[in-house]
Amino acid sequence: MSVTTGQQLFKSIDNITLDGTVSHQCGVTMNDSVEARCIAEVMEEKPGIKVTYLPAMIRIDGEGRIEFKMNEISEALGREMTPHLFEISTSTHYGRMVMIDDDTVMLFGNMDDALQYE
Repeated sequence: MSVTTGQQLFKSIDNITLDGTVSHQCGVTMNDSVEARCIAEVMEEKPGIKVTYLPAMIRIDGEGRIEFKMNEISEALGREMTPHLFEISTSTHYGRMVMIDDDTVMLFGNMDDALQYE
């Protein structure tokens, strides 16, 4: 299990500048649980994904899009994970969440990329 260190996840309001750019970040925040830890452990092996363990919460952040494969999570968890159970496990998310099929949930940071699934 990795713990993000040396990089602050949240900034003080004094350190935030508005520059008019659009972020294409996306991610989920989960209450710490067996399922959340399993999802985090699977996702932290993927390139471009940042997993942060906080007291009582786990964050998974990425740029552009994040693909959650239920079969990978199920294998690591030792029991079935469906897209519907996945949504219950994720307390909140940012970006557009789309259930692609019975095995894949995608988060899109660029809303235009998600339009093909509407």
